[in-house]
Order: sequence, then C-alpha cells, then structure tokens
Amino acid sequence: MEKEPAKEQFLEAVGNFQFRGILRGTQPYGNGHINDTYLLTFEIDPGATEKIILQRMNRQVFTRPAELMENIMNVTSFLRKKIAEQGGDPERETLNVLPARNGLPYFVDSAGEYWRAYRYITGTTSFDRVERPEDFYESAVAFGNFQRLLSDYPAATLHETIPGFHDTEARFRTFQEAVKKDVRSRAGSVQKEIEFVLAREELAGVFNRLQAADEIPLRVTHNDTKLNNLLIDNKTRKAICVIDLDTVMPGLAMNDFGDSIRFGASTAAEDEQDLSKVSCDLTLYEMYVKGFLEGCAGQLTHQEILLLPMGAKLMTFECGIRFLTDYLEGDHYYKIRREHHNLDRCRTQFRLVEDMEKKWDAMNLIIRKYQ
Repeated sequence: MEKEPAKEQFLEAVGNFQFRGILRGTQPYGNGHINDTYLLTFEIDPGATEKIILQRMNRQVFTRPAELMENIMNVTSFLRKKIAEQGGDPERETLNVLPARNGLPYFVDSAGEYWRAYRYITGTTSFDRVERPEDFYESAVAFGNFQRLLSDYPAATLHETIPGFHDTEARFRTFQEAVKKDVRSRAGSVQKEIEFVLAREELAGVFNRLQAADEIPLRVTHNDTKLNNLLIDNKTRKAICVIDLDTVMPGLAMNDFGDSIRFGASTAAEDEQDLSKVSCDLTLYEMYVKGFLEGCAGQLTHQEILLLPMGAKLMTFECGIRFLTDYLEGDHYYKIRREHHNLDRCRTQFRLVEDMEKKWDAMNLIIRKYQ
C-alpha cells in the first residue's frame, strides 16, 4: 500500500491548483480504499466559504493517471452537455474538475505523485450502507440513467484505466498464481476459500464467452457502482450525481448492475465477520432491478436484461477473488484497517454468492417481472 503523502507534498499540491480564497481547513474525507482524499475549505469572502475535494491518485493502482484523467474529462464534458440539454444542472449532476495552474486537469508534484481536484457538491450525502430502501432505489435509477446518458458515447475510444478490470477469467488466473507463489505463507490457512473459487472456475468465463460470440455489447460503464459512489440530495433525497469515475471505461452493463447488488442488497457490511448476518435481500434486489431498468429507459438489450442476475453473482464472486488474492499477496491493493481484513471481505462475498445460488430462481423471476 502507498504511504500517506508528506505534508510538504500536500501543501505543494494545494498551491498548484486554481483555487480561490484563503485555505481555512483541511481534513481527510471519505472511506475510499484506493486514493487519498481531502476536503479543503477556502474563505472566499468574509463569512463565505467554498469547499474542494483534493485527491492524490494511487499510482500503484492507476499506472497511467494522465489517461485516466483524459477519460474523466471526456466523459464529464459529454455528461455536462447531455444534462444541460435535458434541463438539468451540470454543476450538481456530474463531477466538475478544477484545473491546475498549468491548465491541466491534474498536477504532478516534485515526488512524481498525481493530484486532482473537484468542486465539492454541497447539500449532498453519500451512504456506505443502505439506510433507507428508497435510497437504494434512487441509486438504481441514477446508475441506470448513467447508462442511458452515455449510451451513444463511443465506448471503444476510452482508455482502460485498469486493463482487464472485470475480466473474471484473468482475475481467476491471477488468483491461481497467488496461491501457487504463496508469498506470505497464507494459503494453508484458507484452503476452504481456495476450494470455493476453484469449484466455480466455469462461472468465471461466462461473460467472456458471450462477448466473444458478439452476444452482448460493449458499453461505457462505471465499474464501481457502490452506493457510496453516488451523491444523494439532502432535501429531495434523490440521487443526483455519480462520483468516483476512475474506473469509467469500456465494459458490460451487467457488471455495473451486479456490483451494486453485491454491495447494496447484502444484509451485512462488506467486511462483516459474522457470516450468519450475510445474505442477499430480495426485496432490495427487486427494488434495484425496477429502478435500474427505469433509469436505463430501454437502452439495454433483451439479452442484457436476462443476464442481470448473472452480473450480480459474477461480480460478487469476482470481488471475493480479488480480496482473497490481495490477502494471499500481502494486502498491497486494498487499504486494510486490521489483520485479516481482506480475508473477512473475501468471506462475506463468498457467503453472498452461496446465498444467491440458493435464491437463483427467485432472482430470475424478478427480472422477468420487469423486463
């Protein structure tokens, strides 16, 4: 894992963006696993402040940050135009990147670290867990609408910020290599989890085979559609802005749907240690199906809709593989807050997969109800 930036780096970054006013406050912000995020407060005039999100991008994860920012600039510019055409507010309904003093959408500090800044969207909240079922429904509409707004964006022109990000077969192979190398001598203590993955090797290649047969289209996808990557307006309780666009790239609609389900329809936290608390809530699942399809507004093919439950199971399985792989490799990708944290995360995902397998017929019946 990367170390926290030195104070000198932080101040260097702050001084090299086109911020207004006098810096009055800084604090760490959010619970993201990857980047270092800060909330800055500037005094613009006496009694008037402006808030900014400043992030140091994780170069271990995002090895080509300039390409990543090119994706974000192109997608947000496209969204701003679409939102304005439809009578929305592009200042609140998509991210707004603030330029560095050199005019670029990022700043490279003297240590070679990449920083970027966004205008903070006031009067909004992001939730780590589903607190009200209506919020989950709103998130479904918002992520479906994200698909709709970008349905005519040329997906193939985007850079792959993390090549093979949702290539589950590739994730499976990386996992096998991690087991083989066993660099931290942990494989012996997680044989049950290893066997769980190996028994589902066929599942890993489902979407790759369909893509190879041209049965499912490539789309612009978010690829990290957790509830906490949405901002919900405090007054209206409507989800108004999709955030964390680092992994926006060519992908599959079913993966975006599936990642939301594995995170938001689970009855437990992603790192819950008591696995008896972990299951897929079919009421929340149905609510998300309804909202997502409403948001997509007819942009998905019949085949994509039928494959949404597979997206839920496959993304949960893939995420479990990734947590287990990181645990075997020494916890270098995801930030951890305790020993065996990634193993706990892995176990919740696998328990969720098992529960989906038990509820498979019901999950598919719900899809047919709304298709």
